Amino acid sequence: MSTDEPIRLASSDPEWPARFELERAALERRIEKWIVGGVHHVGSTAVAGLPAKPIIDILVGIPDLEISRACVEPLADLGYRYAPYLPEEMHWFCKPDPARRTHHLHLVPVGSARYRDELAFRDLLRADRQVADEYATLKRDLAGRHCDDREAYTEAKGAFIRAALDKVNASSH
Repeated sequence: MSTDEPIRLASSDPEWPARFELERAALERRIEKWIVGGVHHVGSTAVAGLPAKPIIDILVGIPDLEISRACVEPLADLGYRYAPYLPEEMHWFCKPDPARRTHHLHLVPVGSARYRDELAFRDLLRADRQVADEYATLKRDLAGRHCDDREAYTEAKGAFIRAALDKVNASSH
């Protein structure tokens, strides 16, 4: 039996950006020497008007995965629990634990496609209301179908995200 909490989407909350800013300040103080690409609010809570799981997603640009392994202990002091999710792409943490999450933290190498894509998708959703609305509709549908399976929910969003990023990348070349 999974210890993960079920997927529950909430209406956009104007407090989400302030919650991110508080966390950013704490992260910058605690792991400053490993941050090379900034601390960014990503995911749906970073987009005004978008429904989201009420979990603040944070992307930290790091030099590489090996060097940033040293962040695990300092982040534990802030309440972050390391979870080996996609360990070849990032170091992933949840706070306070998988059964009741308030924050997700992704330490991602700045030169990676994942780092670029997370920021590009967030920026697209912020800039294009139609794409954001289509994504909101998809998320509601998937949350209903996969409420007890986070992996299936995340995977099912993948095709939409890839198609949106392909359009962004095609228009920038």
